[in-house]
Amino acid sequence: MSKHIIDMTGKTVLITGGSRGMGREMALGFAEAGADVAITSRKIESCQEVAAEIEALGRRAFAYACHVGYWDQVNGLIDAVYGEFGKLDVLINNAGMSPLYDRPADIPEALYDKVLDVNLKGPFRLCAEIGQRMVDAGGGSIINVSSTGAIRPMKNIITYAAAKAGLNAMTEAFANAYGPTVRVNGIMPGPFLTDISKAWDMDAFQVRANERIALKRGGEADEIVGAALYLASDHASYTTGSIIRVDGGST
Repeated sequence: MSKHIIDMTGKTVLITGGSRGMGREMALGFAEAGADVAITSRKIESCQEVAAEIEALGRRAFAYACHVGYWDQVNGLIDAVYGEFGKLDVLINNAGMSPLYDRPADIPEALYDKVLDVNLKGPFRLCAEIGQRMVDAGGGSIINVSSTGAIRPMKNIITYAAAKAGLNAMTEAFANAYGPTVRVNGIMPGPFLTDISKAWDMDAFQVRANERIALKRGGEADEIVGAALYLASDHASYTTGSIIRVDGGST
């Protein structure tokens, strides 16, 4: 086999928000590359459906329900995954949420907290706990899925943009905290046509895409997989603290 082929055989991967959209595609992509995959989201049935797809590819899968905004649930997730696989080579913090609102003044405290909890607090806990276990085990890779909203915040995603900007900063900080043993990187997607896009005015989006995106379209969920596989693999052995844009050339 060419050394330039990404082979994840023997690796174990945990993907939060892994039951749909980009998370699901990454889960299947890593399984196709030979990895065993743990999938978590708030709905166990959705996780189990993806787990069945992974097992159909001949890989081990583990489904676990977890709200990553609650540290007690995160702690249970970590213990369950290590209990199932005995190790973890790759963590992908993909779970996120960006609720709609009419005016910033309409955002209640509970919703503000929820957005920060899911997009920032949960990933912090997972990075801290799993990252240290990876250091103790001699290596690993962490990938945080951010958003171009972190660097181009808009009026309708204020709390989400703030959380993702924090995630970018946290990614660089953890890279320094856990280097040289564990690599920590981020992927910064632009607009992807996943479940969230079902609420968009697609005619208006296409006008913006024609003006602001070099590829003149939104991304498809499976177009995130290559970046994730690269960052998780030994091909990225000299890449840490980096944030890779996968946004079609958005401006």
